[in-house]
Amino acid sequence: MKHGDFTALAANYANYRPGYAPMVADIFVRLSGTSAPRCVDAGAGTGIWSRQLAAAGAVVDAVEPNDAMREAGQKQNGTFDIRWFKGSAEATGLEDASFDLACMASSFHWPDFDAAVREFARLLKPGGYFMALWNTRYYESNPLLVEIEDYLHKLAPDMKRVSSGRSEFCNGLMERLSSRTEFSEVVYLEGRHIEQQTPQRYLGLWESVNDVRVQLGEDRFAQFLDYIREKTSGLAFIEAEYLTRAWIARRAG
Repeated sequence: MKHGDFTALAANYANYRPGYAPMVADIFVRLSGTSAPRCVDAGAGTGIWSRQLAAAGAVVDAVEPNDAMREAGQKQNGTFDIRWFKGSAEATGLEDASFDLACMASSFHWPDFDAAVREFARLLKPGGYFMALWNTRYYESNPLLVEIEDYLHKLAPDMKRVSSGRSEFCNGLMERLSSRTEFSEVVYLEGRHIEQQTPQRYLGLWESVNDVRVQLGEDRFAQFLDYIREKTSGLAFIEAEYLTRAWIARRAG
């Protein structure tokens, strides 16, 4: 498995990944000042964030390069009229200056930064908003999850998270976005929410994480999953808290 390749993980991603803090979606959609803003969600994966945007009132075009992830997302549209396209953050294939909002959820670390920024600037109307956000496990609030996290670092002391909201990429994002001439201002927003997860779902979440699996390798990753099974055996549910971290930039012009 390669970094950023979710082909084999699409089913677990679709079935087990949690949503983002609901208020963050509401705030982002309302920023547009219109009742049904057009929004492009690039790197949409299986559409978790796309559906939250649609539920908040946005008209969503979801763009995803991976066929397996995109197909899983299309199957989960439900009652939402989300249009799906094959494309990347650097080349969505969508029309110029036609969107009020643009975003990437848990995926802005994968594309070429400069090319993606130029593409979002092309897609947005002047004064439109771009948001990059991540859904970070706030494991510190649950002693059991602290134990599991400690074991992960015992298995891989030098692990460097790439896709986490705690990554170096995220910690430097305010400065990088603020330095771009395409944007006139940048703000940071965060929200927390709690989910009650069955042990099966909690395990499935870890099985959908490309970053950890690649860095551990299959043998150590299997060892890590066995440890989770042991620690969560017999539990009815696990209380998991999430921190949604979001950076919002306004299109200049």
